[in-house]
Amino acid sequence: MTQRSVAAIVRRAARAATVISLLSMTTANAVEINTSEARRIVSVGGAITEIVYALGQENRLAGIDTTSFYPPQALQQKPNVGYMRQLSAEGVLGLNPDLILATEGSGPKETISILKEAKVPIVSIPEHFSESGLIERVEIIAKQLGVENSGKCLIDAVKSDINALHVSRDKIGERKRVMFVMSLAGGRAMVAGRNTAADQIIAMSGGTNPIDAFDGYKQLNDEAIIAARPDVILTMERGSGTLSSEAVFGNPGLALTPAAANKAFIAMDGHYLLGFGPRTAAAARDLALTLYPMLSGSEAERKSSVVSANCSQ
Repeated sequence: MTQRSVAAIVRRAARAATVISLLSMTTANAVEINTSEARRIVSVGGAITEIVYALGQENRLAGIDTTSFYPPQALQQKPNVGYMRQLSAEGVLGLNPDLILATEGSGPKETISILKEAKVPIVSIPEHFSESGLIERVEIIAKQLGVENSGKCLIDAVKSDINALHVSRDKIGERKRVMFVMSLAGGRAMVAGRNTAADQIIAMSGGTNPIDAFDGYKQLNDEAIIAARPDVILTMERGSGTLSSEAVFGNPGLALTPAAANKAFIAMDGHYLLGFGPRTAAAARDLALTLYPMLSGSEAERKSSVVSANCSQ
C-alpha cells in the first residue's frame, strides 16, 4: 500500500466522519463523544465481539479481528481486519467505520495514528483479568452502544455465573498447583507467570499458580520447572498447534513433576479459557470441575446463565 493510497483513504474517511475527533486513543471512561448511534462498528478483540453479540448488537458490526472466535458465526459472516496488534489502516478504513471498539494495547501505533487522523472514534476497552474486570468491560461496551438495559441483563447473568463459581470453589480443600504451558520450544517450556489471563483463570478455578516470581510469560529451564512441582499442566487448544500430553511430559523437566507422575494434563479451548469474555466464569467452573471431580453435582454442573440469557434489547 502506497502513502498516496493511504492518504486518499484518510481524506475520504475524514470527509465522511460526522463525529468529533479524538486527540488520542483513550480509555472508555474518558470518552466524551456520543457513540450510541454508531451503526458501522469495528470490534478489535475476541471478548469485545462476544459481548456485542451477547447484547444483541451484532447487526451493528461492520468488521471484527482475527481473535474473534466466538460466536462462530462472527468469523463466518463479518469482514476481518486482521490481528489486533497488526491492524491495517486500509483494512479498517475500507469498512467506513463510525466507531472502533479496541482492546487496550491494539495497534500498531502507526495504524492508530492514521485512524485518529481520519477522525474515527476509537474507544480503548480496558483488559483487566479479574471478575470485576469482566463486569466493567460489559458495562463500558453497553454504555458506548447505548444499550444499558441489555448490559444490565448480561451483567446479571455474569454475576450469576460468578456466584455459582464461588459456591463450587468454597468446597475445595487443598488447592492444586496448576502450571500453564503456552508452548515448548528449544527444549524449554513457555509458562504463565503473574498478571496473565492464565494466572487469573487458575485462581478463579480454585488452583494455585506455582510460577509467581515474574509477570507475563517466560521460558523456564528444567531446574525451575522441577522446583515448581506442578500437580497439573494446563494448556490451550489451538487446532493443529495444540500441545499433546506426550509432548509435554516428554520434556525433561516436566517429566519429573507430580503432574507427569499422575498424567494430570488439561487442554481447553483457548478463547473460552483465556478470552475473559462473558463466559469466563463458566470456563473457570468447567476447569474447577476437571481439577476437582468431587465438585460434581447439580449446582456445579448447571447451565451457564450467560449462555442461556437473552439480553437483546
